[in-house]
Amino acid sequence: MSEPQTGAARRGEQILEVFDTAFGELLAADPAAFRVKFRRMAGSAFAFYRGTACLFYRDLERERNGGPYLDERTGRVWIHGDLHAENFGTYMDANGRLVFNVNDFDEAYVGPFTWDLKRFAASVALIGYAKALSDDQITELVRIYAAAYRERIHALATGAKTDELPPFTLDTAEGPLLAALRDARSQTRFSLLDSMTEIRDFERRFAAGGGAIDLDAATRYKVLAAFDEYLETLPESSLTRPDSYRVKDVVGRRGIGIGSAGLPSYNILLEGNSDALENDVVIYLKQAQTPAVSRHITDPAVRGYFHHEGHRTVISQRALQAHADPWLGWTELDGAGQLVAEVSPYAVDLDWSGIDEPEEIAAVVADLGRATATMHSAADDESGHSLVPFSTERAIDAAIAADEEGFAGLLVDFAHAYGSRARADHQIFVDLFRNGRIPGL
Repeated sequence: MSEPQTGAARRGEQILEVFDTAFGELLAADPAAFRVKFRRMAGSAFAFYRGTACLFYRDLERERNGGPYLDERTGRVWIHGDLHAENFGTYMDANGRLVFNVNDFDEAYVGPFTWDLKRFAASVALIGYAKALSDDQITELVRIYAAAYRERIHALATGAKTDELPPFTLDTAEGPLLAALRDARSQTRFSLLDSMTEIRDFERRFAAGGGAIDLDAATRYKVLAAFDEYLETLPESSLTRPDSYRVKDVVGRRGIGIGSAGLPSYNILLEGNSDALENDVVIYLKQAQTPAVSRHITDPAVRGYFHHEGHRTVISQRALQAHADPWLGWTELDGAGQLVAEVSPYAVDLDWSGIDEPEEIAAVVADLGRATATMHSAADDESGHSLVPFSTERAIDAAIAADEEGFAGLLVDFAHAYGSRARADHQIFVDLFRNGRIPGL
C-alpha cells in the first residue's frame, strides 16, 4: 500500500474516532436522521466542513494552551464556536429592528478568539475554491477579512461610539447584506403561521404533517412543565402582556439538519402580543448539544459556569449578540438542557449562490470581518461579566498590536492549509460513508 493511501486510512480512523465521540449517542438513537445529515455533508467539501466542527477543534487542540496572539485573556473570551461564512444572516432584535449579523450560536463557548477567525478563514478558502478562485485571490480575500476585523476591533477598543459604528441594518447595509435584510423585511408572521398552522373552532392550532409529531398526554405535560420553567429565565423586559405566554398547542419535531440531526425538539404555539390570530408566536424548545470546542477547553471555571447546555447556549448568545431575541431562554426536559427561542419569520441566511465576482465577495467578506469584531466586543456589554470580566476588544487589540504584520499572514496560511485538509477529508468521509464504514448507520 502506498504512503498516501496509508495516510488517508490513518486519517479515516481519526475521523471515525472523532465522529464516535461527537455523534455516537445521538446517532445510535436516530440513525435515519444521521443518514440525512451525512448525505448533505457528502454533497460538498463546504457542507462537510460545516458539519465537522468536532474534527476542526480536534485538529486545533494543540493550541489550547497557547499560540500566536493568545494570552491569559485573549485565550478565554466569548467565541461563536462555528464561525463559517454561512453562519450569518438576519434577525429581528429586541427593539424591533432588522439586523444582519452572526447567527446560530449552538456551538458558542469561551475560548481563544483566533479559533473563530481561523474557522472563518478556512471557510473562505473552501468557498473560493468552489467558485474557482485562484490561491492568490483567496489570499486577498482572507487578508481583506483580517484587515476589516483588525480595523473594527481597534476602533471599538479606542472608544468609538456606537453611532459611529452602526450595525448592518436596512439603512446601513449594502450589496448582498442589504438584499438579505430586504428579503427578511418582505417576510410576514402570517405567512409563517399559515405554513405551520390552521384555524379550527375559531382558534389557531398546529396543522398535521410537515414533520409535526402528535404528543401523548404524558409528554405534553412534561413539555408544558418545562415551558413554565423557561418563563423564569426570560428578562423582565421581554414581554409585558401576560396573555402573550398562553399556550395554544404543542407538537413534537425531530431535527434532521446538518447541525441538529437526532436532537428531539418541540414547537409551542403562543398567544402573542394581542388577541389577533395573526400575532400568534411559535417558539421552539430544542435539546442543546455539547459544543465541539468545549471538549478542548479544560478551564474548570468555564466548565463549571453553566447549569447545562441550554443555559450555556443562551448565556453565550446573549453575550455575543446585541439585543438578542426577546423569547430566548432555557429550560430542562428529561434531565437535558434545552434551548428555547422564537421560530422567526424574519430569519434569512446569507445566500452565497449568487455572490461570484471577486470584488463582490471581497466587499461581503470585509463586512463579515466587521461583524465578527463587533460580536467579539459585545460580550463585556451584555452578560457573562463574572466569566469574562474584562474588555475583550481591548485585550484583542493589544494582542494584535504586538505583531501587526503577522496577523493576516497567520490567517492566510491557516486558510490554505486547512482548506486543503478539509477537501481531502471530505473525500475520505465520502468513501467511508459510501462503503458502510461509519458504525451505526
